[in-house]
Parts: sequence; C-alpha cells; structure tokens
Amino acid sequence: MSKIISIVNQKGGTGKTTTAVNLAAALAELEKKILLVDFDPQANTTSGFGFSKNTEFGIYESMAGKIEIQRTICKTSQAGLFLIPSTPSLTGANIELVNMLEREFQLKGAIEPIKDKFDYIFIDCPPSLGLLTINALCACEDILVPVQCEYYALEGLSALLQTINLVWKNFQPNLHVMGVILTMHHRRTRLSQEVIWNVRKNFPYRVFETVIPRNVKLAEAPSHGKSVLQYATQSDGAFAYRQLAKEILKFEN
Repeated sequence: MSKIISIVNQKGGTGKTTTAVNLAAALAELEKKILLVDFDPQANTTSGFGFSKNTEFGIYESMAGKIEIQRTICKTSQAGLFLIPSTPSLTGANIELVNMLEREFQLKGAIEPIKDKFDYIFIDCPPSLGLLTINALCACEDILVPVQCEYYALEGLSALLQTINLVWKNFQPNLHVMGVILTMHHRRTRLSQEVIWNVRKNFPYRVFETVIPRNVKLAEAPSHGKSVLQYATQSDGAFAYRQLAKEILKFEN
C-alpha cells in the first residue's frame, strides 16, 4: 500500500510545488515508484513536468466520475515518476464540492483504486484551506509543511494546524504531521539562521535536518519541464532534495 503524503501550506511562495516536484523526483531516483497528484488549480506541477495546463483529463475529472483514474496517469520524463495533472476544471471545484455527499472524501475515493500501485503518492495542495485542501488531508495519513526562511515564516501556521486538527478529529483519525521542511534558505543572512532557530524552537512537530537553499537552478528547472535533479543534477538544490528524500525514507524503518 502506498504512503500517501499531502504537501500543504496555505501561504503562497513557500516552495510547496518545488518540494512536491523535486522530492518526488529524488525518491524516484532511489528506485521508488512515485505518483504526484497536482491538486492545485494553478497547475504549476503539471506545467513543471512539461504538460499543458489545459490538459483535458486530470484529477478533477476522475473525482467527478468522468474518467477512470488509471487513464489520467501520465508518465514523466523521469523513470519511476508519474503524474496526475491538474486541469482548468479544478478551478471551480471548491464551489462544486459544496453540495456533494461526503464532499470531504471525493479525492480519497478517486485514488482508492490505485493506492496499491505506488510506493508513495504525493498530493500537491493549493495555497488555501478550502475544500480541496481538506480533501487532500482526508485522503492522506502524512503531511509535509514547507516553510520559507523569511521573517513571517510562522505566520499562518496556527491556522493550518487548527485545520489539520479539525480534520484529525472529525474525518481522519490517522492523520499526522510528518514534519516541516525549511525552504528558500540564504546561508549568508542572519535572518535565515534566526528563522531556522525560531521554527525549530516553536514548531510543535518534527523539523527536518535538511534545509532547502535558495538556488537559481531550482527556479529555472520548471521552465524546462524537468525536476532540478534532471536539469542541474549537481546543483545545491538537487543535492538538498536528495538529502531530504533520504530523511523521508527513514520513516520506512
């Protein structure tokens, strides 16, 4: 059975999609079979692998019963890494889900037929705490929270933890936070070091040892339809995500 992990932060610009793409790629490089679900209407994960944001069939169409989920799975250019894309229809999903029965469990039901076919399924969530994110939390058991090394790093995390707690109490009793991933680290700035110290001191869950640096290759890779591991395999960004993947694998032991 897959380990299903949602990558969540309601703030934009935290490195959420960058982490989804490159952590998935790093685990695939370690010979794990990985599925990445683009559950963000912005579809940056989809375009980051070179697929059109106007793809006809994706995760929403499967949730809506328009197509079997197996037919939405796309091969990426990296061996062992597969993608279910986001489509334009996902934009209105928050509104359309409101009147559905068991609206919080639509994503969980959609991925049920394929959850035994992968080692890991990652869900890249939208930057909000709406019904899409709640669906992602109900569909997984583990959560990763990317937090940027900037002044307002902890701002908004209390709202996220409150939402996670509500989902845990009401819908998904097996839900837990796997940990925080510190991103966009400036090694030479005092502020970044202070933020790392502050998060490690005040965040009530695990904070991963690996810290993801600000790295121009990480920013460039999506425009080439590749992960940073393919685009700039020896870069600091690629090295960091390989280290993070090794930390994630420790949870198997």
